Amino acid sequence: MTLHTGGCRCGAIRFQASADPFYTSYCHCGDCRRASGAPVVAFVGFYSDDVTFAGEDASTYGEAPVTRSFCGTCGAPLAYKDARLGDQIFMMLGAMDAPENYPPTVHGYVREELPFFHLDDGLPRMETNTVPRPEGATQ
Repeated sequence: MTLHTGGCRCGAIRFQASADPFYTSYCHCGDCRRASGAPVVAFVGFYSDDVTFAGEDASTYGEAPVTRSFCGTCGAPLAYKDARLGDQIFMMLGAMDAPENYPPTVHGYVREELPFFHLDDGLPRMETNTVPRPEGATQ
């Protein structure tokens, strides 16, 4: 079995996934930019039942249905959860121990992409989200 591991900068929070990710992406939305401080964010999606955490409990913030987690000690962002996708968790690519193993496969929210930051990598580019939400949900 392949374990996919990661954690925060200081090591207070560690996580592992016992199954391969079902998803990898870039997100260009303004909310992800503000949450990360970066011009674009990359995520690795796992099914929640496959992920376990160790160490300190993560701190959380966000507005329903979105919750973001981070280490309360070092501040490192860890994950994104959407209550409408209750069986899924999206880990920050930078929180993975081997981020090079999870190349993104799609760009999301390119309608919000910064005009000076463009990755010309040939990947599909979606105007909004890349993971289907319940009908009527836009973000």
